[in-house]
Amino acid sequence: MLVINEQITIEDWELTEQFMRASGPGGQNVNKVATAVELRFEADRSPNLPGPVKARLRRLAGRRWTKDGAIVIQCDETRSQARNRDIARDRLAELIQKALVKPKRRIATKPTYGSQQRRLKAKKVRGQVKTLRGRVEDD
Repeated sequence: MLVINEQITIEDWELTEQFMRASGPGGQNVNKVATAVELRFEADRSPNLPGPVKARLRRLAGRRWTKDGAIVIQCDETRSQARNRDIARDRLAELIQKALVKPKRRIATKPTYGSQQRRLKAKKVRGQVKTLRGRVEDD
């Protein structure tokens, strides 16, 4: 069981772990021991996550979200299978925590009159500088 906060906990049946051989350091041991972990969370079918959280989670997960609505997290950072497993679970919990935060609604505002005038004045000045770079005519 993975505890996210007081209201949301992920049950073990929603998580699937698969272990495989990792690339990288490990010496001769790297070819014998399956230390890398692939954590799969069936997010779309999870009864513990509300709909808006699932939608935000889908956007945050990006390429890690599969077509059948699962999140796949891979970890092969350490030589220890248990440590990689903990890191993958922490990453999933962190992703769900981010999805729980409702984004602040943006309120559209108009630029102030003064800022509009300053912008137009700057554009005029810049245009004059550019016209001075033109060809010089003899009188």
